Amino acid sequence: MSSTTPSLPERIELSGEGLVLRDWTEEDLTALPELFDHPDIAYWTPIVSPFDAAAARVRLDTARRLRAEGTTILLAITVDGAAPLGEVMLRRSPEGTELGYAVGPAHRGRGLAARAVRVMAAYAFEQLDVGQVILEVEAENVASVAVATRAGFRLLGVPLIRGEEKGRPYALQTWGLDRP
Repeated sequence: MSSTTPSLPERIELSGEGLVLRDWTEEDLTALPELFDHPDIAYWTPIVSPFDAAAARVRLDTARRLRAEGTTILLAITVDGAAPLGEVMLRRSPEGTELGYAVGPAHRGRGLAARAVRVMAAYAFEQLDVGQVILEVEAENVASVAVATRAGFRLLGVPLIRGEEKGRPYALQTWGLDRP
């Protein structure tokens, strides 16, 4: 990141929309496999699968390293600052500021992802001074398209991002939300 890019704080806790987004902790390690070891998460996200205790340790260590490097924030989605229900991500790159999320299967259908994305977008606009945040979503991922729409994003007229992950091809649409 450039010297004009704001650094990321060592600790972050964001509140809004009935949620508390907080840093992952050592105490969360046992909850992570229940959240992330699921076929939907394995298919639609780059999160490693199977997701076990060793993967949880790597994820926590990676979250801390990426924050220290100033590129990425990974926060637990909670309703009260306690039990994690999922994760929201903010990643900065020269191409822009991307958000992402994963909600544990037992916690879906409560609007957690859309609310967490809106809270993280507000943080990006207010604290990191970005003009736009994006989501990259496969059109076939109906649930994530619904999250993008509910969170106020619009489909941008840019080329699809094509690649391969976990042995399967993907084509990502880019959705954008501009600073209010």
